[in-house]
Amino acid sequence: MKKAFYLIVLLTAVFIASCSKKDKKNTDGDGITGPSKTGSALDLMRDSVFLYAKEAYYWYDGLPSYSSFNPRSYTGSSDLDALTKEVDALSQYKINPTTGKPYEYYSAVPGEAKYSFIDEGQVSTQLNGTNTNFGFAPLFNDVNDLRIKYVYPGSPADLAGVKRGYKIITINGNSNLSYDGGSGTNTKFVINAYANSSTITMTLQKQDLSTINVSLVAGSYTINPVLVYKTIDAGNGKIVGYVVFNSFTSDANADAKLDAVFNYFQTQGITDLVVDLRYNGGGYVSTAEYLDNLIVPATKSGTPMYSYYFNDILVNNKETLLANQVRRDASNNSLYNYSQFNYTVAGNTTKFAKKGSLNISRVFFIVTGSTASASELTINNLRPHLNVQLIGTTSYGKPVGFFDIDINKYQMYIPEFETKNSAGQGGYYTGMTPGSTDYPGIKDYDDPTKDFGDPTETLLAHALTYVKTGIYSIPAQRVQGLSNSLKTFSVEESNAAAIVLNDNKFSGMIFNKKLNKR
Repeated sequence: MKKAFYLIVLLTAVFIASCSKKDKKNTDGDGITGPSKTGSALDLMRDSVFLYAKEAYYWYDGLPSYSSFNPRSYTGSSDLDALTKEVDALSQYKINPTTGKPYEYYSAVPGEAKYSFIDEGQVSTQLNGTNTNFGFAPLFNDVNDLRIKYVYPGSPADLAGVKRGYKIITINGNSNLSYDGGSGTNTKFVINAYANSSTITMTLQKQDLSTINVSLVAGSYTINPVLVYKTIDAGNGKIVGYVVFNSFTSDANADAKLDAVFNYFQTQGITDLVVDLRYNGGGYVSTAEYLDNLIVPATKSGTPMYSYYFNDILVNNKETLLANQVRRDASNNSLYNYSQFNYTVAGNTTKFAKKGSLNISRVFFIVTGSTASASELTINNLRPHLNVQLIGTTSYGKPVGFFDIDINKYQMYIPEFETKNSAGQGGYYTGMTPGSTDYPGIKDYDDPTKDFGDPTETLLAHALTYVKTGIYSIPAQRVQGLSNSLKTFSVEESNAAAIVLNDNKFSGMIFNKKLNKR
């Protein structure tokens, strides 16, 4: 499920309001006869998916008429499968003139949506700080080198002694784990084993070449989005603060943990900051703003951070179906609906509000193809205000976001808005590429053979070299950690393989603040 890099607008508690047949009109807005008022529950849900997209989708103007699209023609092995196929189809109409491909073109699986998806509420649970899985994720370091890329503290994998950098020798007794493309048999086996199963057994090889066998059962645990933080003395009075921030969970879950990190950095007198977002697929917008306010100079308080841009139907208050999307305000228990909001740019511009006393003029972000949405928003917001350097591989590319739309028991997420920083910069649909004209820094391989914070880890080492010398070292063809052979993957191929394995992990920007009312 492509949940990568959305700006989800998940507004407080969800009050489910299904779009029933009485919610629909007999026209889809272009004079063409719309859906019948009768039909099965699936028929009405398929109609709702289309009609909400024709009203709220950021690229609604690229969609065909109801009769041309024929929502009820989409079928699947389950209702959710049918609805997913419909959402995928809707996502492919609007063409990005820069690329000549759909804005939602997903290179890993062409024809599937890069941003849009529909689920049964799993995303809202995950982003409020609770996961139910094994607590680790794999990464192809090379074609024949599958590694553990991170482990969440307190998860089943952590409790079993699994560590970042361990090489995966077998999964469920299968040793044929070489990368064979996004739709390859081996790749699909790996994804299903770690992302779609409740149990898994693995043989893992440590850095000292010893092996361990682990058997994991998926379990619930509280996410700590801060995986590692430390300071590194780079010499000549340079103290580097380093933090791995792996998910923009809710403020209730993340803010206090970020405060502890930055308070420590302040007491240590750091001169430079490295924020490692290499596997952070995004999350809540308010948490991204919180991180930006910890980093930005105090002189920027009160100045614009970024703005939202909605489609002209919403801006001109011509929406009708969104009145059916009812939510409850947790602060006062009152009900409201999505048609009550001000969708203009003027009504949706956020300003900086400095937090803490950290005072730096430069920040390094470590990024990969798994860096998406709210992570990219965090970076983009700071570009006009600091020396922002990117290190790693091209990020996912998601400058758009969404709010949840309830359709019966499902929640649909389709891009409803785009974001741009105070300088009007945005539009990074093909990602942010380190070392390019727009994104100063250096492009190089991810290095899952080393633990987070190891000064010899390739991407962190680049930042430390720059702090010490003012220039980056030239990337060399890497030697694999547990063999003497040179990498088979190019940087681009390595990044593409990482995106494929990340397919089942949520990535997005979740707008979880109340919009201004009209």
